[in-house]
Order: sequence, then structure tokens, then C-alpha cells
Amino acid sequence: MCPDDARVRFVISPATHTSANRVSSCSLTRRVISDTLIASAGGSRRSSLVVGAIATRYPAGARDIQPPPGFAAPRPPGSRMTSPRSSDAPAGPASASRGALLVVFLTVFIDLLGFGIVLPVLPRQVEPYLEAVGMPVEGGPGGAVIGVLFAVFSLMQFVFSPFWGRLSDRIGRRPVLLVSLTGSVVFYALYGWAVSVPTDPAPTATAAWWALGLVLLARVGAGIAGASVGTAAAVIADCTTPENRARGMALIGIAFGGGFTLGPLIAYFGLALFQRERWGVGAIASLLSFVALLIALFVFRETRRPGAGPTRPLHRVARSLAVLRMPSIGALVLVYFLAIFSMANFESTLALFTERAFGMGDDANFLVFASVGCVLMIAGGGYRPLAKRLAERRLLTIGVLLMLVGLAVVGGVAVALAGRDGVAGAGSPWRWIFYVAAALAVAGFAFVNPSVSALISRQSGSDRQGEVLGVNQSFASLARILGPLAGLSLFSLHPSHGLPYAAAVVVLTCVTLLIPRIGQPPAGAAEAVAGG
Repeated sequence: MCPDDARVRFVISPATHTSANRVSSCSLTRRVISDTLIASAGGSRRSSLVVGAIATRYPAGARDIQPPPGFAAPRPPGSRMTSPRSSDAPAGPASASRGALLVVFLTVFIDLLGFGIVLPVLPRQVEPYLEAVGMPVEGGPGGAVIGVLFAVFSLMQFVFSPFWGRLSDRIGRRPVLLVSLTGSVVFYALYGWAVSVPTDPAPTATAAWWALGLVLLARVGAGIAGASVGTAAAVIADCTTPENRARGMALIGIAFGGGFTLGPLIAYFGLALFQRERWGVGAIASLLSFVALLIALFVFRETRRPGAGPTRPLHRVARSLAVLRMPSIGALVLVYFLAIFSMANFESTLALFTERAFGMGDDANFLVFASVGCVLMIAGGGYRPLAKRLAERRLLTIGVLLMLVGLAVVGGVAVALAGRDGVAGAGSPWRWIFYVAAALAVAGFAFVNPSVSALISRQSGSDRQGEVLGVNQSFASLARILGPLAGLSLFSLHPSHGLPYAAAVVVLTCVTLLIPRIGQPPAGAAEAVAGG
């Protein structure tokens, strides 16, 4: 016997779900569920498409019940079974989900790839223009200007991540990601055009100001376009069950590692290939974004129905602050902010530390940063099978502890080598201790990222995934601004250069005290929030 207050929801695929209207007849309910399961059995066995059955109360009358999208209505007894033409058949949920995850991976990968391509060459390419306007890098304000050009990228992500997230909740994920990739194409091309202003002979002040203005505009635009990582995370939330969400979020970490590794490598070969064409690096970044745009245009299917959630203001500070007051969400956002702040402390001072402690030049430091990206990818790949067996909160705790131990050992190496700059050669045990400690810290961060995103997603309503994950990425961008400022400011305050890592250890210790305040949501928590 079916109680009147039973709740039934059809979740046909990770990306699409339909709620049945209430009906008084339990036999009709069982019939619809049975037909749904039979239809689902014809799909790909590789995807768990039918993850549950039940969400709305049954009212009297079944006249308004809606069949799940992409599935045929129950056939009358004795009727002939017909096959629709292939051109009319809807795409299977499994293929739609795979396409969505591919585009998400490419979006984040291209975002970090373009950032990694421009990052190592921007100071060198804008230096002639700064000197032409009387702002040299050495002994002048040019270094601060370069810092602004870097920081404005993250500042735009901080400002616009909530906007893109709320917009994706309102109009769907696909148009937001397409606009984001289009922006990357345009603004990386603009960067290439900006730095193509001739520098030999030295540019005039007018030409130099023009080039610097275009570079600033390109960085602002690229930051706005790249503020869609929260939307990308929302796509993963749309396409995965709560139990598999952490494994899906790990794709973002793998994409981060890939972009961080290959970006500088592509920049290096781009400079070698386009020795006289200064626009070459920007053109490469723009071309890669264009390839991702084409894939998104022809492969990505919408994972969220436009207008599915209530209309909310697209950009209001009060809305972002309200998100932080949601149960456990504020603590999770703070944990993520502090973890990224600590990691940014480490990353921003890494090249300076290896130069002082080990006498490494630019080429050796390039390999160090490439190794960081490789560790991110490997650890992200290892996280996915672990997420099947361990809860997200436990994986988060493991990640924070790995970061804490790794950065504490890095600080210990800094203290041990204080006043002995450049003495730890290639065979020095201190160098290998540093390598292992750095790898531990990076691997820990690879565990923190998907764990926090999955926990936030599971504790947010399905109609607010883009908004809440966008707010989380917004504060992550703020941490990427403040972390380097703190790290670089602390680096020279003590002869050991270990203060940035000591500060990171203190911050991560505070994070360990916050984690117990975070509850592990039960399966289907997000759906329950949405239903309420």
C-alpha cells in the first residue's frame, strides 16, 4: 500500500530530472516507474542513469503526469513497437553527460592554460613599454604595474564569479560557458595585438601608453571571461549523483594541474617559434580557446533547464553574503579561502626561495613549476578512486593535513638553510627534502579542492548550484590576490625567508579547527534542499 505522503522523484540522468505530479492510484505509480526503468535499461550500461525514483506527493488524478524527457510514454497492450528515426531520437543522457564533462574539463583547462601561457611572458613583453613611459622595472614603479596586471585578472574573477553562477541558474549553463570561451578567444587575441606594438626602435610614449592600456583591457576581459569556473563546477553537479560528485569535481583539479603544467611549456615553445612576432603567444592562447569553443558549441548539451529556479538578482552583494549564512556553506567557503591563501603564499614565493636556497635559475624553476602541475594532475587522478570509498570530509581532512605537514617542512628547510644561500646543490639532501615536502603540500591541495566543491554542492539546492559555487570561486579568487601579497611581503622580513610558510602553517592549523563544524551531508542532501 502506498501512503498518501510518499515522495517520488524520477532522476533519469545525472543531468536531467523530472518530478511526477501526485496521483491517488499506487498502481499507476508503479506502472510509470516500471516503464521508466525498462526504458533506462536500454541506455548505456556504463552510466548509472537511473539513480532513484521519487519526489513529489501524489494528488488525486493522474491527468497532469509528465513522462521523463527522452522516454516514450507507456504503450497500450497489443500496440506495435516502432523505432524513431535516428535524426529524431534525442541524445542519450550518458552521451550528453560525457559531452558536458568534456567541455567542463576543457573550459577549466583552457582557462588555466591561457593563464599559464601569459604568466611567464607578460613581464618580459610589457617591460619595454614601461621603460618608454618612465616606469622601469628595476628601481622604478614598473614592478608594481606588472603586479597590478596580474592581480586584476583575479580581481575580475572575484567580482564576476557570483554573477556568472546566478546567470547560469537562470538561463542555463551552456550559454554562460559559450560566452566565457568566446571572451577568452577575444581577449587573448587582444593581448597578442597589444604587445605587437613595435619595440625596436624604442616605442614613443604615446604608443607605449596605448599598448599598456590594451594589455590592461585584455587582462580585465580575460578575468571576466575566466570567472566561470563556478559555473563549470555547477555543470559537474548537474551531471553527477551526490555519491559521485567528489569524483566529478576532481576533474577540475586535474584540469588545473594540466593547464599549470603545459601553459609555461607552450609559452616557452611559442617564444622560440615566434621569435620576432611578439603577438605569437597571445595568438596561441586565443586559438586554443577557439578550439574549446567549437567543441562546446557542437558537443555540449544543456545540463540545466532555463528558468528552473526562482528568479534572483544577478549581482548583489547581499545575495553573496546570504549564501555564506547557509548551513555549513560559510564554514566551507572559509576553509577553501584559507587553503588557497596558504597555497598562494607558497606558490608566489617558490621561485624566489629556490633561487636563494638552491641557486636555481629560470630554466630550473620552470621545471619546478612544471613538476607542481604534474603532482596536481597525478594527485587529482588518485583522488577519484579514493572518493568511492571515503567521505568528502575525511578526504578534506587528509588534504589539509598533507598541506600543513608539507609547508611546515618547507619552512624547516628555510630555517636550516638560513644565511647559506645557494649552498644546497643538486645532490644536497635539503633539496630532496624540499622536493618531497612541496609534493606533499601540492597533493594535499589537490584533495582539498574537489572535497570542498563537492560538499558545497551537496549542501546546496539544485536551483542554486551555480550561485553558491560561484560565490565559493569568488572568494577563492580573492585568496589568490591576498595570498601573494602576504607571501611576498613576509618573504624578506627574516633572513631565513621562512615567514610565508610559517604563516601558512598557522592558517592551516586554524582550518583543522574549522573542519569539525562541517557536516557530512547524507546522500541526496542537495535534492532534499531543493525540494524544501
